[in-house]
Amino acid sequence: MTQQPQDEFDTSVENAEAWMKAIQERLRINDNTKGPRSALEARLRETEKICALEPEGRLKMDLVLMKADALLRCISEEEKHEILSKLKDIKAMWEETAIYITHCHSRIEWVWLHWSEYLKAQDEFYAWIHNMKVTLEPDIELQLGLKEKQWQLSHSQVLLNDVLNQSVLLERLLEEAASLFNRIGDPSVDEDVQKKMKVEYEEIKAEAQCRVKLLEKITKEHEQYKTNVNQFQSWLNGVTERLNCCVGETTKSPADNGLKTLQNIAKDVKHGEKKLKCLEVQSTGVIQNTSPLGAGKMKDELEELRKALEKLKLICGEEEERMHKILKSESAYQSQARQLEAEVQEFRKMLQRLEDDLESGEKPKSEEDLVALWRKYIATRAVLAAEESKVDRLKVQLKELFRFSQNVQPLSDGVVTAIREYQRIKGKTFKMSTGTETELRQSFQNPLREFQLWKPSAQRLVDSTASVADPSLTHAFLLQIEACLAQSSQFKEQLMMLQLKKDLLSSIFGEERAKSLLVEVTDTAKEREILHKSLLQRRSRLQSLVTQHKDFDAGFVPLQKKLSAIRAKVDLENEPQPDLLGKETRLQRLQMIQEELAEFIVQMEELENLVQSNPTHRQKMNQLSSDYQTLKRSLEIILARTEKHIREHWAFNNKLSDLQRWITMTEQKLESYQDASGERNMESRVADLEGLLAEFPGKEIQLHLVGAHGQLVIESSSPEGAAHVHTEMNQLTESLRSLKKMTISLLSSIQPNTTVVGTGKNITVVGNTLTTGLAFGSSEVTLKHSQVNVSKEEENSHLLKLMKDFEQWLHVENDKLSKILVTKPSSFEEVKAIHSKLKELQSRVPEGQCLFEDLRSLQTVDGTSEDVEDLRYQWMLYKSKLKDSSSSLTPRSLEEPDGFRKRRPGGTCPFLHRVCWAALPLQILLLFLLLLAFLLPLVEETHSCKLANNFARSFNLMLRYEGPPPT
Repeated sequence: MTQQPQDEFDTSVENAEAWMKAIQERLRINDNTKGPRSALEARLRETEKICALEPEGRLKMDLVLMKADALLRCISEEEKHEILSKLKDIKAMWEETAIYITHCHSRIEWVWLHWSEYLKAQDEFYAWIHNMKVTLEPDIELQLGLKEKQWQLSHSQVLLNDVLNQSVLLERLLEEAASLFNRIGDPSVDEDVQKKMKVEYEEIKAEAQCRVKLLEKITKEHEQYKTNVNQFQSWLNGVTERLNCCVGETTKSPADNGLKTLQNIAKDVKHGEKKLKCLEVQSTGVIQNTSPLGAGKMKDELEELRKALEKLKLICGEEEERMHKILKSESAYQSQARQLEAEVQEFRKMLQRLEDDLESGEKPKSEEDLVALWRKYIATRAVLAAEESKVDRLKVQLKELFRFSQNVQPLSDGVVTAIREYQRIKGKTFKMSTGTETELRQSFQNPLREFQLWKPSAQRLVDSTASVADPSLTHAFLLQIEACLAQSSQFKEQLMMLQLKKDLLSSIFGEERAKSLLVEVTDTAKEREILHKSLLQRRSRLQSLVTQHKDFDAGFVPLQKKLSAIRAKVDLENEPQPDLLGKETRLQRLQMIQEELAEFIVQMEELENLVQSNPTHRQKMNQLSSDYQTLKRSLEIILARTEKHIREHWAFNNKLSDLQRWITMTEQKLESYQDASGERNMESRVADLEGLLAEFPGKEIQLHLVGAHGQLVIESSSPEGAAHVHTEMNQLTESLRSLKKMTISLLSSIQPNTTVVGTGKNITVVGNTLTTGLAFGSSEVTLKHSQVNVSKEEENSHLLKLMKDFEQWLHVENDKLSKILVTKPSSFEEVKAIHSKLKELQSRVPEGQCLFEDLRSLQTVDGTSEDVEDLRYQWMLYKSKLKDSSSSLTPRSLEEPDGFRKRRPGGTCPFLHRVCWAALPLQILLLFLLLLAFLLPLVEETHSCKLANNFARSFNLMLRYEGPPPT
């Protein structure tokens, strides 16, 4: 019965294998891109035929699949494995054949298209080579002028740029030829053909560059010649204009100026002849590269320039001879007039200089300036007396000039003006020297008068500052003493200067009056010295008082401001926070404030060294210390309260999340029971539901614990946070109640004969009857189960009582330890007292360990494990803190009080560590799945037809193809 399907399946498999082997053999023969273009085209047609046979192979595969399906329906399970194995092999062979067909045809077709595009680009390149040869072959034509030569150069530069731009296309063409040669190996694209193309291009490039260089040279020579001609024309026009101006102004300006101008013009004309010869030489080379008509224009232009230069030279010579004649007639008069004018100018300059010296000085500010001014006036009078002979000589020279016919009136006016100025300055000098001498007499006597006026006030200041101790008056008296000392030093300098000016005093006052004045100066100097010493003593005493006061104020005011700022920060932290994050943030801020207080006490101790015997300073420091101690105690209370609130909030969150997680899992389990059907698992579901009902008493006790912790959180939170906690508790209570109802209803629906009695707290199941452990007088509840439930409730209440007792005992011990650590020992006796207290606390550690062990042994209530773990962490923290305090209590503690040490971090880190450790397996699983997702593309890569193409991953530049896809 199965022999015929077996034979048909074997026949179809053999036919398909034979067909695929034949196709693979044909592909292997044609899978080659080497050889001439005709052979490549023949292989392309052959692969197209093979691609057309692919539907036939697909039909054979469909036949195999159909026969296999028929065979699999009528054979045993043991024979199916062999048939499926053959079917898998034939499918793999078909996949390989189909991929081979596509790849072979795509590869040959791409090479053929590449070759076609290359031949097209090569033909375009050779056409461009031919056109450029035709363009560059004729010789350069001679042009008419500069503009035509520039046009010709621009055209050649355009051709050169075209040649240079073609180099990029040539390089691309050579790259494509090399790429084709590597694939097909045909001589039409070998290295010789590539070199030939490059040589032809280089020849065209060299020809274009030579043409541009030659045209640039011709154009540059013509431009230079044109520039020189224009410069020469401009120069010629300028010289002609200068000559015309010189000829028109000879009657107005002096003759010697005109002669100099004409001589300069003659020199310029000679230099212009040299320039013209240079232009003629330069024009020879330009004419050779210019057309005959343009050369004629250039020669005519040079001839006109030569004629204009000759005319200018002739006019310049005639004007120069005329100016020589005029100069000879005026030379005699000018020599004597210049001499007289020069002497008058020199005399007037000397007078002006003397007058400027008299008026240039500012009003004298000191005695030295006044003496210098008096001496200058005396010297000026002596100079004016010596110039009397020069005035007589100027009068004689003016009389001699009256012999000439020229106008002598300007010179006469100048001499008269100079003599009048001499007389005026002479009288002014005498008047100013007399007034300065009078001022000097008064200036020398002023220090003695001023000292007599200053002496009583200085003596009063010395007497009044003998017993000053008030800091408010010290600064004012110190300023007055400084002013008196400065004035005393000024008197000293003035008196010393008077004693050193003995000669000057004799010349101003006379011998007798000068001697009496010097005696008076000596007596005044002795009196000033006595007063100066008294003032110095008073200043040193007041400065010491001011220094002490400034040092204290400079340190006390910043400390007072800093303490006020810290107090303001502490006051801001009294407001309750809405959530756990706000409480932890406030704890961090309080710890930072505590560090600031530690820095503050160090600065305050440094300031106490400046307080000596000043009662005001001592009173301020005592008040500051009292404020610091008050603020420190307030901060420690707030810090302890905040840490306690954070621990309570963490405990509430942990218990709340545990109960919510249990409720969610139980709801999912109940939903799965509702969706399940069939009698097979009925008994297991009933057992699970009964187990869930047995867990409800413990969860209700855990709910009461959560409510107690929630009440503590509400008391330490803001109204917003308290409302949020109330909402969470209400939601949790409602969820537990609905879950309990759902469990009871589900159990009733599964077993209709089950009866539910009561809705108390402890729910137990006896047979098919559901009762409550706290129901009154239920006849369906056995005495045994009631006693078990009551014993469990008593055990749970006992555990809660032990937890509360241990927590209170640990809190009391921790407060005692904190008070001991806050104490600042100031002597070895206090250190010994602290050490004895620590020993007493250490002796009570075994008692606490026994309480904790009893608590661990009675841990049975669900949800209390986290509370016990928190108590264990607090107990370990207390023992570690006590051990560190005992070991660190040394004489060195006198220098470093424990009250300013940094607190240990809060108790949240162990909980976070446990959460992270519990989540570690899930994180590892997620990373493993992510790695598998990244590896999936690598698995598919070997079976991708697109990626298997040899040219799909090529980074080389390829020719553009704008036709239909090759496959």
